[in-house]
Amino acid sequence: MSLLLDRLKKSEILISDGAMGTMLQDKGLKAGGCPEEWNITHPDEVRAIAEAYLKAGSNVILTNTFGGSRFKLAKFGLEANVAEFNKAGVSLAKKAALQYGGIVVASLGPTGEFMQPLGTVTEGEMYDVFREQILAQIQGGADAICVETMSALQEISIAIKVVKENTAVPAIATMTFDKGMQGYKTMMGVSIKEAAIGLEKAGADIIGTNCGNGIGPMVDIVMEMRRYSSKPILVHANAGVPELIHGKTCFRDTPRDMAKKVPELIDAGANIIGGCCGTTPEHIRAIKDEISNYK
Repeated sequence: MSLLLDRLKKSEILISDGAMGTMLQDKGLKAGGCPEEWNITHPDEVRAIAEAYLKAGSNVILTNTFGGSRFKLAKFGLEANVAEFNKAGVSLAKKAALQYGGIVVASLGPTGEFMQPLGTVTEGEMYDVFREQILAQIQGGADAICVETMSALQEISIAIKVVKENTAVPAIATMTFDKGMQGYKTMMGVSIKEAAIGLEKAGADIIGTNCGNGIGPMVDIVMEMRRYSSKPILVHANAGVPELIHGKTCFRDTPRDMAKKVPELIDAGANIIGGCCGTTPEHIRAIKDEISNYK
């Protein structure tokens, strides 16, 4: 059994890391730039982010490979660099984890393409694109794969299938929900119930939700997800709702704002708690302190 699943079986509440993209922007990544290219051009900065989260208390860190698929990199003319960027991204996190401890989870985001019949991409083509990225992540030393920020059940299910058929590491799968007139659903209309049941059926070892919401709404999402699945649940909340202030996207939730909701999140059924957009090592440190004091 993997170290990740073993620790979860012992009923341990694990602490994940926080944002990667907004941290890279603070270090100089230009708007519209390719984050994954920084694994080669700015390795020290990328590794420093991983180290900062580990020092803050993260047990689990994600890699700078979210947009590392062939489809995504093609928008920058970098589709030939899939293996290079993904292996490097995992390797940088692995080096930090070996020094400070921690489990390295390779991040894999949406391809940005629609599958047939809505789009032109076939199931086979989607499988091959995910397989190329995931195999490179495994070569880099990933301890698990996290397919995250997904909205289409068909796309995320194919990614899970690739992990299960081509690797021996756990598959984590998370979807992003927005609240509308009919409750929480993904952009593609997938309900929390459909996600929980569908992700478990697809073979995910850990399910969950990330992005799109601050930590408050995540309590309701996790509670609903727990009704339909006994799988471990991962939560990566934003530091509140993004606001545009003086031309810059800002997230107002302080470390304390997020941390005070942690007990409710655990009571709702969360097993791994971290952050998404706008969160920093300070947010993770506050979450760690709250988990340490949880009774």
